[in-house]
Amino acid sequence: GHGVVPGTECSVGQVLDMGYVMAGATGTATVRIENTSSLTLPFSVQLESLSPTRDRDRQKIPSFLTSPLQRTEIVGTQNYSGFSVFSVSPIEGKIEAGMSQDFVVTFSPDHESLYYSDRVKVLLFGKQTAHEIQLKGAARDHPMFVEGGVPLDVPVESLAVISPGAPQEALKGVDLVCLGPQETVRSLLLLLEHVEGSAEPARAEITVGAMEIPVLAAKQAVQFSLDSGPELQRAGFALDGPEGALEPGQRQRIGVSWTSDPPLVSALLTVRGDITESYPVLLMARVVSA
Repeated sequence: GHGVVPGTECSVGQVLDMGYVMAGATGTATVRIENTSSLTLPFSVQLESLSPTRDRDRQKIPSFLTSPLQRTEIVGTQNYSGFSVFSVSPIEGKIEAGMSQDFVVTFSPDHESLYYSDRVKVLLFGKQTAHEIQLKGAARDHPMFVEGGVPLDVPVESLAVISPGAPQEALKGVDLVCLGPQETVRSLLLLLEHVEGSAEPARAEITVGAMEIPVLAAKQAVQFSLDSGPELQRAGFALDGPEGALEPGQRQRIGVSWTSDPPLVSALLTVRGDITESYPVLLMARVVSA
């Protein structure tokens, strides 16, 4: 007889980022696995969130408290409804020699969160792990988002639900604060590190994005502006692209550079879509050795 090693190739790497979708909407992606061996491979698919040992595995200290390099758990935020936020189809079958199989990954979040995650395993013959793919996604209640800076929140969602009419004492320590029905505030921290003796300035970026929503009747442009103020210029900061407008599906980077004495100043980023969001941006620069 002849011993044959089963071989497969996957169209994605170790991470599949589904990006941003509106809460209550659905996003899809396709993963293709090719059978590069000379025998038929029976496969099955498993989600980590549906593992029978998940409840036992959750009885531990969150990763963001024990490891500063790993903020997110393998299984992150899940739907309030109890249904899996990620699903994969098909979940079992066979891939003939030299053929490929397409897997459709569906992302269906039911509330706003930046930390949806799961892991999918593709098993051969019911026991041999061929591929492990980390699934990630984010959901927002409004068709715009801002990325960048040092994380100021924790990647574990609280089980407490704060009603819109909650007193201000209950909102202390919450990163997102509602100022009214049409305005919210989030804080951002940009850390710029300048290498001592280098002629290159320290640089950091903020990314503003507008989600593409097919069901949106009137495609409203997302406008943004980072109000620098004279104190930023006096402190040696320079901005690249501090304002503009985005059509659905577009992203725009706001570049920040610094070459002066180490300061600590602030600016206000305003993003206007169907609501207005204000992001106080704290700019902190420091000199580091090479």
